[in-house]
Amino acid sequence: MRPFASFVAAAVAAGSLILTAGTAPAFAHPDMVRAPAGYSPGTIVVKTSERRLYLILDEQHAIRYPVGVGKRGKEWAGETRISGKYRNPAWSPPDDVKRDHPNIPDVIEGGSPRNPMGVAAMTLAGGQYAIHGTNVPKSVGGYVSYGCVRMYNPDITDLFERVSVGTPVVVTSR
Repeated sequence: MRPFASFVAAAVAAGSLILTAGTAPAFAHPDMVRAPAGYSPGTIVVKTSERRLYLILDEQHAIRYPVGVGKRGKEWAGETRISGKYRNPAWSPPDDVKRDHPNIPDVIEGGSPRNPMGVAAMTLAGGQYAIHGTNVPKSVGGYVSYGCVRMYNPDITDLFERVSVGTPVVVTSR
């Protein structure tokens, strides 16, 4: 049994971790780590300096995923919430992407290998950003986007199943 699956099985058996429909067992390979201090369970925390996303499970535990984040001049920090969840979303490039890459089509259909959103996306309230999969897996772990948070497709699929619309999201450089 994989270490993460062993941890979950032991925690559930001991009654210290209760899985609900929003926290289904993982299909991807995230890391179980000590939770960053100061965040409520259920919060997504993106630490851009680490290029890691944490889903806080409780005061002691978090699930950690590698991510790609905003490149220099495109990074941001703040608090928001997930405003929508979409599988195989179509993508329309924001104005600043279109300005830098005028030959990009106005819409790339969901499921297309050219679609940078990957297999799923969760939009963030108050802006044009999302937490999403990617069609360029080697970009995960870098400063690569126009402000979105990129994840491996298996990881965004896993996170997508664990959270709901309204989930708090904190993006910080610390």
